[in-house]
Amino acid sequence: MAARDRHAENFFKHLEVERNVSPRTLINYRHALARFRECCPHAPAWTQLEPVHFRQYLVQCSRDGFSKQTVRLHFAALRSFYRFLMINAGLKVNPLAVVQLPKTGRRLPVVLNAKQIDELLSAPLRVPKQKQAPEWMPKRDVAILEMFYSSGLRLAELASLDVADVDVYSETVRVVGKGRKERVVPVGAPALEAIQHYRRAAGVDAGPLFISKVRKRIGVAAVWLMLKRYLRHTSIPLEVSPHKLRHSFATHLLDAGADLRSVQSLLGHSSLSTTQIYTHVTVERLRKAYEEAHPRA
Repeated sequence: MAARDRHAENFFKHLEVERNVSPRTLINYRHALARFRECCPHAPAWTQLEPVHFRQYLVQCSRDGFSKQTVRLHFAALRSFYRFLMINAGLKVNPLAVVQLPKTGRRLPVVLNAKQIDELLSAPLRVPKQKQAPEWMPKRDVAILEMFYSSGLRLAELASLDVADVDVYSETVRVVGKGRKERVVPVGAPALEAIQHYRRAAGVDAGPLFISKVRKRIGVAAVWLMLKRYLRHTSIPLEVSPHKLRHSFATHLLDAGADLRSVQSLLGHSSLSTTQIYTHVTVERLRKAYEEAHPRA
């Protein structure tokens, strides 16, 4: 392996083992670093790059038609890589520190309203069961959807839950999030009831909480496909992802008067600025309601 690639592989190992990033994040970071090398094949080793190399890469990204958001995502990976090199490879100067990126407007998260949430969460009990699927599977799907909306979990967090993580008596769930940070999140009564119904029907007493039809831990791709299937049987005119249920969870809490710090803790955000995007959603919803209802809006 080339010397310049040794640093990259050490970085990927650091992401996977020490920071416990999701498989998707690891793939994205690998792609970002590989994309830079493809665009700049004659650039020197990572520790010898200068700001001019990254400015040239920005120009090439523009020529290739990359969106501003994609460019920023690629550079987020590169910046994380160079922070790693500063600590672990003796790099004295970060060449990315003086590179300015194109500004992009921050898009507001798309959220479902309460009626749409109810329609989606009840879909598994209305939609005919798939052929050869176990009898308990619709109950599992109800429990998964209820848990997403009840506790605002990320997809990877939900898939990694074990039976022991859910405490019925304290009505909480123990979640291991990004960077292996642990948090305890409340679980609503409908979600707890759905989980109990599913566990009794499926005979799940220990180990992974949500299992596949072959009784292995459910994968994130299977949850995506399950959600898409039920969405086709609703009147919801949106592409709904597990993360949109997380967005809805946060926005509905703020709509009902929850304070921002509490929502930050529930979501497992390390920075309050990440959570603040939901305040903009709430203000926008209020503004729209005002304009539709007030006679002098």
